[in-house]
Amino acid sequence: MKKIIILLLPLSIFAQSYDVLFLGNSYTFYNQMSNMVSEIATSMGDTVVAESNTPGGWKLEQHAQAGSSSLQKINEKQWDFVVIQGQSQEPSFPPFQVAEETYPYAEILVNAIEDNYKCTEPIFYMTWGRKNGDNINGQQYPVISTYLGMQQRLRESYLEMGIDNEASVAPVGMAWKKSIQDNPNFELYTGDESHPNVAGSYLAACVFYCTIFQESCVGSSYLPNGVSQEDATTLQTIASSVVLDSTEVWNMFAIQSADTAILNDSSYTFSASASNYDNLEWDFGDGTTATTPTANHTFDEGQHTVNLNVFSNGEDCLEKTITFEINISGVADTTTTDTTTYISDLNNTFKLYPNPATNYIIIEGVEANSHLKIYNVLGKVVLEQSISKDQRINLSTLTQVGQYIVELRSEDKVNTFKLIKNE
Repeated sequence: MKKIIILLLPLSIFAQSYDVLFLGNSYTFYNQMSNMVSEIATSMGDTVVAESNTPGGWKLEQHAQAGSSSLQKINEKQWDFVVIQGQSQEPSFPPFQVAEETYPYAEILVNAIEDNYKCTEPIFYMTWGRKNGDNINGQQYPVISTYLGMQQRLRESYLEMGIDNEASVAPVGMAWKKSIQDNPNFELYTGDESHPNVAGSYLAACVFYCTIFQESCVGSSYLPNGVSQEDATTLQTIASSVVLDSTEVWNMFAIQSADTAILNDSSYTFSASASNYDNLEWDFGDGTTATTPTANHTFDEGQHTVNLNVFSNGEDCLEKTITFEINISGVADTTTTDTTTYISDLNNTFKLYPNPATNYIIIEGVEANSHLKIYNVLGKVVLEQSISKDQRINLSTLTQVGQYIVELRSEDKVNTFKLIKNE
């Protein structure tokens, strides 16, 4: 009995639009970081409508005070995301002090967000340690007297706030740490050794794009004044790897894996792993469902569509879907026929072959200076490169058998199509 498994990408690789509110202080305000997030999103074919409330030096306590401008902003609309940034030092203080002076106000803010609209996803903005630590407060608490010590305390506190409040964490501070480790002479700070320069704000904005959309920002054409293309690509790469390689650590609402395996001629086992979700459901397309991370199902002959739906904050809220199409055929067939895929628009016809493919594909008819991305079943970029006409693409980085989405982006258009990868 012939069995064909096709894995379809979630819709997240296509254009998305979100309303995002940023609550913070000068760390968010500097260089109009929230506008940078919008510009990056636009360059990637997505939309972020950003608003902010960033009074200088505000702690979470001030944002959470009854009648505050931040609580008023929260209640203005049904936000998709609300970003919460504390004063730069407060989460780095000793654990007992943070528990008394910071955590209660984080909880108040998250409760206010959920009371306004239960489907809003709060995101805690993990900031960075000061360039040479907190020398003043470090006299009483030596742990934070160095950059690394302060960064570690910020990491611990923001992760605890995220986990305790079932919220995501944008690991900006960890992206700064990686940039400093990889390129110690590349400056992210202004002269006060605390606030971000343009590059520092751009790195933060890249982290927020990856956190909100759960996609790589590598390839964004948006360059703020003062940031070169080479430096932008480096910062984009750092942000993408820090966020997307550890979505579970950052308590993000995300699907880490989704797989299926053959049990026998018509039975399959399905398994999934996700983080920060309320419930998941396998819909087998024949009226039956399962709500466990691993489930078995037997299919009749024919084509079947199986959806994995994962929900956050209840079934009416954030949802991520991955689709498996399974074809059970009673016709014995041990051969595989390569086909050529054509994609036509008013100006061009692209040709991709072989498809299915094993080691390589050839794409013809592509405009010069185009950009290629290949996404796996979870919407993550597994191959990316510039491409010219009639180019052979090595598929050695595609380690999983199944379906991928190929995106071809030229100056004025984007085309996507399916690619089947064989063993």
